[in-house]
Amino acid sequence: MANELVGACIIGQSGGPTAVINASAYGVIKTALESDCITRVYGAAHGIKGVLNDKLYDMNQEDAYELSLMMHTPSSELGSCRYKMADPDVDDTDYKRILEIFQKYNVRYFFYNGGNDSMDTCDKISRFMAKSGWECREMGVPKTIDNDLYGTDHCPGFASAAKYIATSCMEITKDACVYDNGQITIIEIMGRHAGWLAASAKLADTFGSGPDLIYLPEVDFDMESFIADVKRIYDEKGKVVVAVSEGIHYADGTFVAEAKTSATDGFGHAQLGGLASTLANIVRERSGVKVRGIELSLLQRCGAHLASQTDIDEAFLAGKVAVESAVNGETGKMVAFARETSDGNYHCVTKLLPLTSVANFEKKVPLGWITPEKNQVTDAFVEYVLPLIQGEPRLPLEHSLPRYARLKKILAK
Repeated sequence: MANELVGACIIGQSGGPTAVINASAYGVIKTALESDCITRVYGAAHGIKGVLNDKLYDMNQEDAYELSLMMHTPSSELGSCRYKMADPDVDDTDYKRILEIFQKYNVRYFFYNGGNDSMDTCDKISRFMAKSGWECREMGVPKTIDNDLYGTDHCPGFASAAKYIATSCMEITKDACVYDNGQITIIEIMGRHAGWLAASAKLADTFGSGPDLIYLPEVDFDMESFIADVKRIYDEKGKVVVAVSEGIHYADGTFVAEAKTSATDGFGHAQLGGLASTLANIVRERSGVKVRGIELSLLQRCGAHLASQTDIDEAFLAGKVAVESAVNGETGKMVAFARETSDGNYHCVTKLLPLTSVANFEKKVPLGWITPEKNQVTDAFVEYVLPLIQGEPRLPLEHSLPRYARLKKILAK
């Protein structure tokens, strides 16, 4: 094999959990365990913090069946983190510690599974290792329900979240229409700067029952136009269902939910919440109608029971390709997806992107997919997302409840 490099590998998970991030981790772990040149497979406890704290799980000692259950286990089984690493040219303390750990365990492969900020972390480590002279191959494995990673057609985790959101919006709409009294329902969906998740509510409207109005952060929000939209539909139907992205903002950039912002995460991003309640109060005061605000909150992130089989398969593929590419000499890259269509059928193919071109960039919903009124999305979005949510997984069950992976998590010495 050309460019053969023999040594151990580390897989870490970072950022928010998803329904399929463990499928990507399993793609890395299984492929690495089967590789002749990877001598040991370690899982970092809580992402890069596990490396810094010398807390690594020895994946070689895990039961093969339990590892296979990661394909259908939601959240981040190895533990996640939100840890902002400094620029190594400004402060290389963390990087020297990482190098020390890599040398201790002879780590020659590093795989980091996460979103925008995680790709930034992976890129910084890759550049530092190259500069330090320690031969090690670093690869990013994409993950984010927000679907905002630059350069890839879509991200593992997004499709399952979209499927959950669409289904939930259909169920909420059915519930809201039970009684003969007037009602306005406002559903808050995740998405700070990109509205891919909120746009997924369009599926509910297209294939059954769903929101009359959808508002995304890609365009400025106007309160008076919003009130007018709601009043118009209420006068027509006596019922209104609205889907709003948590990150909708006014023309000056101020978040509509800013009054409810309680903190920021480790990367300085506002932790939003309470938008549905805020809008519900405003609409109630202005209309005198019964209004209910619903926040899907964390439920939309890890709904493995509504996962897309396509999403699961592609998540595993991303991890598998990351290992195969690294073993074949690639480094400083992220696995990305491209979309191909043949005979009318969707196909996903992988490609590699430089981490430097991905880190800290956000992909937004195309403005052409948002209606001129800024209160709905077009059928072009439905055509984009529909192939991604296909397939129902055969979930392993125990007494009719999900059977998730139970890892031993034996610490490496």
